[in-house]
Amino acid sequence: MESYKIEWKHSAVKELRNLPKDAVVRILKAVEQLPDSPYPVGVRKLVGSEHSYRLREGSYRIIYTVSSSSLIIEIIRVGHRKDVYER
Repeated sequence: MESYKIEWKHSAVKELRNLPKDAVVRILKAVEQLPDSPYPVGVRKLVGSEHSYRLREGSYRIIYTVSSSSLIIEIIRVGHRKDVYER
C-alpha cells in the first residue's frame, strides 16, 4: 500500500514559524503520522467542505485536505484554536 505525501501550503509554513517551539514540535510529530493514517482517531471533517479535515493537537489545530486520487495531504492552516477557523 502506498502512503500519502505531505505538502505544506506556504501560508501554513509561515503560521507554523510564529508558534511557540514546544507547539511546533508536537504539531510536526502529528503531521508526520498522517501519511500512514490520513484519518487518525479524533480527526473531524470540516462542515461546508468536501475534503477538509481538522486535527487537534492540544490548543492548536491542523487544517488539511486529503486527495485520495493523487495520495496527497496538503496542510492548509496551523494555529491556535481561537484563530485558525477565522478568514
